[in-house]
Amino acid sequence: MDSFVTGATGFIGRHLLENLLARNGKIYVLVRSGSKGKLKALLDDLGGDAEKRIIPVTGDLAKARLGVSPKQISTLKGKIGNVFHLAAIYDIANEDAATQLTANVEGTRNAVTFAEAVNAKCFHHTSSIAAAGLFNGYWREDMFEEWEPNEHPYFRTKHDSEKVVREECTLPWRIYRPGIVVGHSKTGFIDKIDGPYFFFKMLQRLRNSVPRWLSLVGIEGGNMNIVPVDYVANAMDHIAHKTGLNGKTFHLTNPDAMRIGEVLNTFARAGHGPEFAMRIDAGLFNFIPKAVRDGVKNLPPVRTITDGVLADFGIPRATMKFINYPTKFDNRDAASALKGSGIACPPLESYAAVLWDYWERNLDPALFQDRTLSGAVKGKVVIVTGATSGIGLAVAEKLVASGAITVIAARTAETLAETKIHLKKKGKGEVHTYTLDAAEIEDCDKFVKRVIDDLGRADILVNNAGRSIRRSVSLSYDRFHDFERTMQLNYFGALRLIMGFLPHMVEQNGGQIINVLSIGVQANQPRFSAYVASKAALGAFSSCAQPEFQHNNIYFTNVYMPLVRTPMIAPTKMYDHVPTLAPEEAANLICRAIVEKPTSVSTRLGTFAQVLWALAPKAMNTIFNTTYRLFPDSDAARGAKKDGAQPQQKVSNEAVALAMLTRGIHW
Repeated sequence: MDSFVTGATGFIGRHLLENLLARNGKIYVLVRSGSKGKLKALLDDLGGDAEKRIIPVTGDLAKARLGVSPKQISTLKGKIGNVFHLAAIYDIANEDAATQLTANVEGTRNAVTFAEAVNAKCFHHTSSIAAAGLFNGYWREDMFEEWEPNEHPYFRTKHDSEKVVREECTLPWRIYRPGIVVGHSKTGFIDKIDGPYFFFKMLQRLRNSVPRWLSLVGIEGGNMNIVPVDYVANAMDHIAHKTGLNGKTFHLTNPDAMRIGEVLNTFARAGHGPEFAMRIDAGLFNFIPKAVRDGVKNLPPVRTITDGVLADFGIPRATMKFINYPTKFDNRDAASALKGSGIACPPLESYAAVLWDYWERNLDPALFQDRTLSGAVKGKVVIVTGATSGIGLAVAEKLVASGAITVIAARTAETLAETKIHLKKKGKGEVHTYTLDAAEIEDCDKFVKRVIDDLGRADILVNNAGRSIRRSVSLSYDRFHDFERTMQLNYFGALRLIMGFLPHMVEQNGGQIINVLSIGVQANQPRFSAYVASKAALGAFSSCAQPEFQHNNIYFTNVYMPLVRTPMIAPTKMYDHVPTLAPEEAANLICRAIVEKPTSVSTRLGTFAQVLWALAPKAMNTIFNTTYRLFPDSDAARGAKKDGAQPQQKVSNEAVALAMLTRGIHW
């Protein structure tokens, strides 16, 4: 006889169709009038004779008898053997009770009345292990009334939809309760992020941040019964076509359920990331009364922090309710029905890598972000200080080419005018010029006012203008003004601009502050005490300010810039002999900051130096003392006269070799 399927274009449904196509008969599928295109795409994927054997029936899950016309019901009457009801909302993250009630409960009632109207031989209802609620212990297939109620609508509607079948259906019926359904065990295919997939982004971030060999501390929670979709579809098809099983419920579950910590480690291995070697059992906190736990979790500061962390990883808050999921599932009836069929749930370890690979290639949210500079700046007001040469000019060129409303600021009006002409040849973006001496506080205030008055907003501020001094402390005893003027421009000037533009960014609910710092803040090399101190101060301010403005969608990014060949390093002739970054390469680091909005952008060498200082500060002092003696002060730093009265210090071959190995460090 023929079959009828609701939810045929859904995740489980499309796989069930493949099984039904291997059998005889036509397959009628319920399709809303607006979803026929989706069915057509599915038929194209299935290929073969699918288009001839799969017949759409227009209807609506929310209507009586599925909204199928009386004429169509009359045509189907007596022809349908099995009605497979799969259409429902399977979404833990969705807490809309009304929507789930309509789809899961009323939809099931409408499917039952339709099956009765066409005199189907058997009604096959796809339920879920959620029908058990939060039952503590083993849940058998013959259990139903023993469920433990839960406030989440998904659990209640899955239980209540089963109740409709058990109490209202006059036809023979069978109920299937799949576990947490994940992708295909052979292809990894899945159509949305749900269940354990919510934690993949967190695992990916850990993989990209720390080495695989590092052992992490995590949480050990309750049980996760994970099953691949192909197992569920194969098992349903086999059991549905076996005789003598009416009136039974079948758990399509993994008999070897895993705890959450084990599941996370399995996927961490699949993604080649670090594992949680030490796991703290979340159940340890159960001695605290539930009312107290809920009260603490709902305190505004706790909730804000929790929501912020979860949102950063893309984990819905609703999923955290099930960290201590207490239920285990007995599946002896399903195992008995499948005996001899060769159908069994594979261990997660055997296909976890396939699931991870499919997610990372097809579903990772990062894949759907516009990661172009144009997508990040087009039509936005981007302000760049120190923009007439070096890094600032290279950044401005890229911004104009990407369609930004580019504001360039520098001290000299004539140079700004020349730069504007040059930039207008680079792209179609607007260019606005303003004179600015960032070392003068009053000038900073005037600049902020003029930009806002003229353009009305400020989306991105690139604090690039700066001054560098390379001079030993021993040569600076009588040059306190070096520290003052460096701090005045690099810290106080940049800070004044930040404080000027921030209120407007708050008002427009969005913005970004990018500070061009130095690799010296990470490496702490000698002779740069004045320069590094000023850049470190700006970085520290931004790191402290970021948490205050995160809820305003304002981002602070510190770019730890390595040595770049710009006019600023020209006085140090030693740098003529060592490798440096080109301004265009440095600009790429700032463009990355604009697109990705990280808290920091660093080179591998800078990060390595930072780690070494944290792990072995005494050893780093010893190493840098050697380099301090290896690299001399420049003639300018020593106050050498141009007439040669004080001979120029030569750079040794050893110093040049070391500089070549540590490209980017300001020796």
